[in-house]
Amino acid sequence: MDPISSIVKTYILAEFLPGADAGELTESTPLITGGILDSIAILQLVAFLEEQYGIVVEPHEAGIDYLDTLAQIAQLVRSKAPR
Repeated sequence: MDPISSIVKTYILAEFLPGADAGELTESTPLITGGILDSIAILQLVAFLEEQYGIVVEPHEAGIDYLDTLAQIAQLVRSKAPR
């Protein structure tokens, strides 16, 4: 698992899945379509990503096309990271 995915996984487990088995949250686990993240949780995740990585997540990016899996989230962060 890449470093971004690991950090986001740790955050999601702590904030939204306390006590869950970390092994069950993989790079491809559906977070939004699987019911782990609701609209409020998505806003919290976006705020975390923006603060953690110094990026801006645009409103159209705060949905299943960009935030449904750890792999998608990591790709979004990488695409916005300062070069």
